[in-house]
Amino acid sequence: MEKFIRGLPKAELHMHIEGSLEPELLFELAQRNGVSIRFDSVEQLRAAYEFEDLQSFLDLYYEGAGVLLTERDFHDLTWAYLTRAAEDNVRHAEVFFDPQTHTDRGVPFEAVIDGIHGALEAGRRELGITNRLILCFLRHLSEEAAMETLDRALPFRDRIVGVGLDSSEVGHPPRKFERVFSRARKEGFRVVAHAGEEGPPEYVREALDLLEAERIDHGVRSIEDAELTERLAKEAIPLTVCPLSNVKLCVFPSMEQHNLKKLLDAGLRVTVNSDDPAYFGGYVTENYLAVQRALGLSRDEIRRLAANGFEAAFVDRDRKNALLAELHAYVAASAPRF
Repeated sequence: MEKFIRGLPKAELHMHIEGSLEPELLFELAQRNGVSIRFDSVEQLRAAYEFEDLQSFLDLYYEGAGVLLTERDFHDLTWAYLTRAAEDNVRHAEVFFDPQTHTDRGVPFEAVIDGIHGALEAGRRELGITNRLILCFLRHLSEEAAMETLDRALPFRDRIVGVGLDSSEVGHPPRKFERVFSRARKEGFRVVAHAGEEGPPEYVREALDLLEAERIDHGVRSIEDAELTERLAKEAIPLTVCPLSNVKLCVFPSMEQHNLKKLLDAGLRVTVNSDDPAYFGGYVTENYLAVQRALGLSRDEIRRLAANGFEAAFVDRDRKNALLAELHAYVAASAPRF
């Protein structure tokens, strides 16, 4: 099963590029840019990756992002993720980025997007990983700040496929950003939103009804609401679930208590993703392995998770069919021989 999972062609639809900043690269960039950090070593920094909840993680996440200053930094960060993703047989990646985390520090929007985009294009050419880039608004900031960020993104709409909503969930419901997302849709952006991770099922409903989200990022608390669960299944709304993240942030006490299999059994279009892999102990393959081992997922359930990722991707039907054909061929070729 481990060999099967490692070789499995995969999509990744929920990965924050700032959350792929490994401690080694963080220290390298800090030195390169003359940024002082409060940790003396890689080991000391890794030891800080014990989180009580989402906010305790975000505090460290934003601190770490402070070493990212130049286009080269964002290129190096993105390339490091892509080379790791290639080892996991990621065939398509939809990458989140948080421009407000950087522009609020005086980093030009252009430096952020030029660095990320350049690396993504290199990954497409050299690694065969197709990509989409999704801009996320920070929900703990104001609607006005999000609208200003949308304004700054418009000249780059050829590089950005969609918009999302992330950061501190509790106390910042999707309805806070209804007007921003309405405008983004009119400008042609696809829509996703973090909801139902620490926030209640009602946040998922708001993301669907008010933001018109096409995918729900996390969404694991949806199952607490039977009517909502039935709707998600009926409308085939993808959930971009991040198992290691959920356990690391204490959404579930252990992987054995994660509800991914229940979501899958309820007919929901569940996908597996890594969220912020540098902080949560694993990239996408490690997430697949963790849920398979803890929940006893079958080969067919693993196949379904991978297929869901390709189906939920923001690519055209031809690309989806090509990815699904690759998955089908791999599953057929790796079938047990008796």
